[in-house]
Amino acid sequence: MKSLPERIMGYAEARPEGTPIQADDLLHFGDRASVSRALSRLAHCERLMRVYRGIYMRPIETPFGLRGPRRELALAALCGLWDETIVPNGGDAANWLGLTTQNTVRSVYLTSGPDRILHFGAHRVELLHAPGWQLAAPNRNAGAVIRAVAWLGPREVEKSLDAVLPKLSAEDLSELLAARTVMPSWMAEPLGRCLPHG
Repeated sequence: MKSLPERIMGYAEARPEGTPIQADDLLHFGDRASVSRALSRLAHCERLMRVYRGIYMRPIETPFGLRGPRRELALAALCGLWDETIVPNGGDAANWLGLTTQNTVRSVYLTSGPDRILHFGAHRVELLHAPGWQLAAPNRNAGAVIRAVAWLGPREVEKSLDAVLPKLSAEDLSELLAARTVMPSWMAEPLGRCLPHG
């Protein structure tokens, strides 16, 4: 009969990359204390990664050694687990949209949940609570514009809108206009002037 850690690893290896693994998922293998101890041992010997308190993920084997799960997969899975929105921070959005050449040194994401620090091996990801308007249109170009402009601030709003709006599709513009109702006035008003048909 396989040991408890071996059964847990069999369970983990059968799941897609980035799947969160918690003691609650494994109680069919044993009591909570035994499962928690086994998870801790597996993390200690690097067969699992302890991403956050009580949450583990399977590292991925590559020809160059182990790596953490792809961040976008892991964060999408955590969004579902916690029922939260998690999106790239405004600096990353501004860089992606070509509004800045700065690259953020830290891996920071905005979340509707509490502040948290996640660990993917040696790589650290910070989740920072943000107001709802900064989380609008997650995983959409319109949302990236909102977060980028929020990061650049009121002094840069008109210049950044002038630079980015011509690159957006009609659908993106429609989503951006729909989000005006939740934006602060310093962002919503210039947007209304740039797109008066909204």
